[in-house]
Amino acid sequence: QVQLVESGGGLVQAGGSLRLSCAASGFTFSRYVMAWFRQAPGKEREFVAGINRAGGGTISAGSVKGRFTISRDNAKNAVYLQMNSLKFEDTAVYYCAASISGGRSIADFGSWGQGTQVTVSS
Repeated sequence: QVQLVESGGGLVQAGGSLRLSCAASGFTFSRYVMAWFRQAPGKEREFVAGINRAGGGTISAGSVKGRFTISRDNAKNAVYLQMNSLKFEDTAVYYCAASISGGRSIADFGSWGQGTQVTVSS
């Protein structure tokens, strides 16, 4: 079955960095657009960044542009999110998601990981 497992979350101070990883299995990884979403307490889940099938094209939300970088390694069936210059408002559960067709909305993604907690202290 399809499985996405995030790792790399934790507690960091404002200004610090974290690198999230998502390990995929159970499907042909290279055929899927991949993305990261996040959900903070009391807020809706929001799109963070996405990457195309080959890995050469990325998009990111304005709130993280210039600070976060999404990448993928199709040989390893993995997608990553490098987060730099972290802010308190980046605190959220971060989810890895896969889409056969692409998009930025939750409905576009059929497979989701369990999430990994990122907490930024100030």
